[in-house]
Amino acid sequence: MGGGRWIRPEVYPLFAAIGAAVGLCGFCIFRNLAINPDVRINRDDRSAGVLENYSEGKSYKDHPLRMYVENRSPEIMPAINKYFSTSK
Repeated sequence: MGGGRWIRPEVYPLFAAIGAAVGLCGFCIFRNLAINPDVRINRDDRSAGVLENYSEGKSYKDHPLRMYVENRSPEIMPAINKYFSTSK
């Protein structure tokens, strides 16, 4: 192998996919550590035991994306599905 490039252009999609996966994992970890009511980092919070904080749990569960897709049908392409499923 000569003195070619160290990183070849063929691996850019692999880097992008791995970077996106690491970014998504980092986002999920940060979200859980920051606002999950069941995760407690401080010693004082851990010593409190099981808390009955239903309103905080409900606000964590009902995030904006879930509220957006709550009443929508679980279809990826509804126009195409409707076109091919209805009779003429």
